[in-house]
Amino acid sequence: MKMKKWITTGLLATTLGLGLAACGNTNNATEDGKKTVGILQLVEHGSLDAAYEGFKEGLAEGGYKEGENLTLEYQNAQNSQDNLKSMSEKLVKNSPDLLLGIATPAAVSLANETTDIPIVVTAVTDLVEAKLAESNEAPGRNITGTSDMVPIDKQIQLLLSIVPDAKTIGIMYNAGEANSKIQADLAEKALKDAGVDVKVLTANTTNDVQQVTTSLAKDVDGIYVPTDNTFASAAAVVGEVAKETKTPIVAGSVEQVEDGALATFGIDYKSLGKQTGELAAKILDGDEKPATTPVETANKLELVVNQKMATALGIDPESIVAPE
Repeated sequence: MKMKKWITTGLLATTLGLGLAACGNTNNATEDGKKTVGILQLVEHGSLDAAYEGFKEGLAEGGYKEGENLTLEYQNAQNSQDNLKSMSEKLVKNSPDLLLGIATPAAVSLANETTDIPIVVTAVTDLVEAKLAESNEAPGRNITGTSDMVPIDKQIQLLLSIVPDAKTIGIMYNAGEANSKIQADLAEKALKDAGVDVKVLTANTTNDVQQVTTSLAKDVDGIYVPTDNTFASAAAVVGEVAKETKTPIVAGSVEQVEDGALATFGIDYKSLGKQTGELAAKILDGDEKPATTPVETANKLELVVNQKMATALGIDPESIVAPE
């Protein structure tokens, strides 16, 4: 059943159910039953912040509430490799019952510091490619979690339905983010298979985003942006350029659309974070172990359209529909 509704922030959402089930063990239970979880987040932006909020909700539903039987030690590296290293060392030194890594670099940094403390991760595109798991079905180590891999072919299908006469589509991302390159390569293949020319530009930092977006928008009929941390951090800047150049942009996540893109058929990171929290609660209960707990993907994907952006681009938001 498809559901369509308007949200006051200017979003049109269609929610579809997908899903995989899974779940996680800890040996550090305290005598009073209280648990400590250390969290390392790569950088502050809408998607990762939403994942953290969802994680806390999932833990609470699993019986672990902050201030009652749960202590959270939160660290944000602000996209600094040096911070990732020092913060990982600090969190591991405190011997928590479980660790959470939000985004691939944070997850890898924690994994480099311990093979004993259970780790769950979220907002990681490919745990196997990142060498965090031996396989998605049987991770084999002290790590499991939720992948934010999205159906790239569906997102490209969505973009081409918005600009059906497109001759050239742009892709922009940070080439230094392995998760982004995986998605960008898949998007490029899907576009070429559809007979569309592709132009790719990359940005190393958020300071480069405006220039890259402006340059790319001049030469293409639409732009695809994966769930890239650099571009997500500057999503509002991307949106302003899109308005000025009248360029439709399809992004990888709901939060990127809320912050500036036109549309997505993608992940709600708060929901993904909640899945991760529910999984973490089972590990804390001792019901599951990371090594034998399959990696999960999003239980739901959403079609989300930024109504204000659609209006600014002269596009009827009602004309944008979920891909088949």
